[in-house]
Amino acid sequence: MNTANNSERKFHQTIRDDLKNISLRKDLRSEYRNLSDFYLDSDKKSQLESMDTVQRWIHKTIWLLKSMFLHLTPFRRILVLAGVLFLMISRSVTFNDTSVNTDNAGLFGGILILFVLFLELKDKLLARHELEAGRKVQQALMPPLSPEFPGWSIWLFTRPANEVGGDLVDYLKLEDGKAILTIADVAGKGLKAALLAAKLQATVRALVTETDSLSDLGNKLNKIFYRDSLPSLFASMLFMMIDSDSSKISYLNAGHFPPLVIKDKEIKAFPKGDPALGLTAGTEYNEQTIALEQDEIFLAYSDGIFESRNEYGEFYGIERFYQLIKNSSGKSPEAIGRYIISQVEQFVGDYQASDDMSLIIIKKVPLPGIL
Repeated sequence: MNTANNSERKFHQTIRDDLKNISLRKDLRSEYRNLSDFYLDSDKKSQLESMDTVQRWIHKTIWLLKSMFLHLTPFRRILVLAGVLFLMISRSVTFNDTSVNTDNAGLFGGILILFVLFLELKDKLLARHELEAGRKVQQALMPPLSPEFPGWSIWLFTRPANEVGGDLVDYLKLEDGKAILTIADVAGKGLKAALLAAKLQATVRALVTETDSLSDLGNKLNKIFYRDSLPSLFASMLFMMIDSDSSKISYLNAGHFPPLVIKDKEIKAFPKGDPALGLTAGTEYNEQTIALEQDEIFLAYSDGIFESRNEYGEFYGIERFYQLIKNSSGKSPEAIGRYIISQVEQFVGDYQASDDMSLIIIKKVPLPGIL
């Protein structure tokens, strides 16, 4: 009996907390926007832009209802149709002088629609449990945020837009006094991209000790990714190698955004790299080398940083991103990274993240005992 009372109190407390925490107008607008983003394709969205406010609202509502209905299974579509039909039936219907009482038809129709809602909720919860398991695997494969490596200060960060993501950030210390760092972005989102990102991580780790140069590594990675990935799917990747006894960074850029070097609020961007992995089988990749001077910061990033959007659809933009870097250029890699992420989060607010965000920030520091 106590268990039942506790359960009932917990239920009532949950409802009270929900009523306190929700913002009806804001939450309703957010959920409606999420529906539009998910169910309406780019063609429908472009058509809406040419309509006036009333036409836009009518067409969007009709398209959303139609799209949601067609995404149901056949059995559930029939149940929804039956539920709507029962809701619309009047209190009594007369057939050939025979009156049929339908007082409870509306209630029955509501139960049918509620039953479909519970079935859809069940599917969502099952999918969420699977994605949560995938997220835990991704987190387990992530290196520490600030791995310790002699002569270098390093900060790593990646956050998926959804439960799992297609960005890859990795760090691996080798036996010869070197370490490798990888940032990659698999085209697409969700589970498909996450699986291919995990495959890419495993392939990099397997090949890195079996290749003589970064160019050779890039060539082999590309052939494997082209052979084993899905059609029209590719990945951009920036692969870096550092040495505890050197200030040089050797890197290979396969279709990723060029890295940045920052010093005294000045940003230096490097030329574009070679094509992304998986586009063609015969691409040749070239190794590049730069030497960091004292107080210079090397920064690699994914597009999820400056393509983050707020609730008004405004992008954060590369200009704001560059300004963040300039404002924090004199700080440590960790302080710079946390400042960037906090400012982007503040800009986005409560709006759903649209893309994965990833950063690698490194700086050459004196070895222990050396001033």
